[in-house]
Amino acid sequence: MRHLNKGRKFGLKRGPKKAFLKVLANNLVRHERIRTTEARAKEIRMFAERYVTYGKKQNLAGMKLLLKYLPKAAAYKVYHELAPRYADRKGGYTKIVKQAVARKHDGSKMVTIEFIK
Repeated sequence: MRHLNKGRKFGLKRGPKKAFLKVLANNLVRHERIRTTEARAKEIRMFAERYVTYGKKQNLAGMKLLLKYLPKAAAYKVYHELAPRYADRKGGYTKIVKQAVARKHDGSKMVTIEFIK
């Protein structure tokens, strides 16, 4: 039974999965829009929205939390660009737009995840 085991596995163990999601979230922050599978987008949405919430605090603790989870350039971008953009918003900083065409070789549902303007 999977009691209290939430989240998707992606066929990886805990460490590689954590690194994989960290890279995806970093790419989303750097590019503000990425095209990926639906499962991946739903999983990294949690991370991306949490990072913006840390940045909205606009204090040293929030910046240190961002530096803990993101590379320096991405953390600064969240803190100085993305967080002020959503200062008056309570949540829901990202949106997932489904694509009409599935991925060719395995039929995975493709989506675009992006930060709301």
